[in-house]
Amino acid sequence: MDFSLSEEQEAIRQQARAVAARFDDAYWRGCDTEHRFPWEFYQAFAEAGWLGIAIPREYGGAGLGITEAALLLEEVAASGAAMNGSTALHLTIFGLNPVVKHGTEDLKRRVLVPAAEGTLHVAFSVTEPDAGSDTPSITTRAVRDGDYYIIRGKKVWTSKAQEASKALLLARTTPLDQVKRRTDGMTLFMAELDPKYVTIREIPKLGRNAVDSNEVFYDDLPVHARDVIGEEGRGFYHLLDGLNPERILIAGEALGTGKVALRKATEYAKNRVVFGRPIGQNQAVQFPLADSHAKLQAAELMIRKASWLYDHGLPCGAEANMAKYLASEWGFEAADRALQVHGGFGYAKEFDVERYWREVRVMRIAPVTQEMVLNFIGQHELGLPRSY
Repeated sequence: MDFSLSEEQEAIRQQARAVAARFDDAYWRGCDTEHRFPWEFYQAFAEAGWLGIAIPREYGGAGLGITEAALLLEEVAASGAAMNGSTALHLTIFGLNPVVKHGTEDLKRRVLVPAAEGTLHVAFSVTEPDAGSDTPSITTRAVRDGDYYIIRGKKVWTSKAQEASKALLLARTTPLDQVKRRTDGMTLFMAELDPKYVTIREIPKLGRNAVDSNEVFYDDLPVHARDVIGEEGRGFYHLLDGLNPERILIAGEALGTGKVALRKATEYAKNRVVFGRPIGQNQAVQFPLADSHAKLQAAELMIRKASWLYDHGLPCGAEANMAKYLASEWGFEAADRALQVHGGFGYAKEFDVERYWREVRVMRIAPVTQEMVLNFIGQHELGLPRSY
């Protein structure tokens, strides 16, 4: 069993670290405060060729795996960019995986090539206010009309809709009460966010304010049949090809955010002198930091296992979910401890740990709650009765 990174993977880590280092905490503090999308950062990674890290070479990408993508996003988060930086990039990486797996050649050319170049932004429009984690209960409807589908409905928590021109959109083509299985009858579309038919409203939120989250209203949006991803009625199953990579990449981002929070806390504990000694000499400060270090190292191993399984075409649902669970749980704990170590200064924006704390907190909720992960593990790993 080899735990070392390959030369290529180590080079990715170093190169991502070098690009991210051009954008310091002050940059991210400003983007977050001003609710400003990090265009300079985004373009720097686009020019370096990293947006297409998991897109096949024939469509302008690097053709690498989720292992490499997770390393990339871990380094982005660990630079201090945290979720503001990671989310600016990761939708292009995992969100387009259903297109890579199931899109027609024409659709791949029209979407993947400009996405890899950084000239096309695609939002991820799946969640609905009255469905949440119960995806089969979505009510957004797509009705076939000649060469077009007419789509009407409402989505929520659609990230980057303000910047995107297209959305990977899940809608029901067959009503729920007319299908044999609840997961049947949904179709994935690559939809244009045409303002004539689409209304976008930003949701004010706790953190990650450089990347917008939105309510999106679709009012009889026409989508051509050539923009269907995969088969009509099998959109939920095509979507699954993006869910395990999403969990793995989110885990990498939570890990990176936990690492930068721990690094900041450790530096502060070494240099902050109270009662004539550095506070890091006190076990009440030192032990929680050491504990977080051990936990983050363990989470990293689960991430590597999950991504290795995925990249080798092996089942990885349990591992991807556990990686997300552990990394988000312990990443947040590390950020919380970093804030505590800083004392009153932890509450001050200029020290940045409050920003890490706000940004990594969402990982325990999205893209799937910790409780839903435990449901999955209990049912599919332990063989317990379904609890929901």
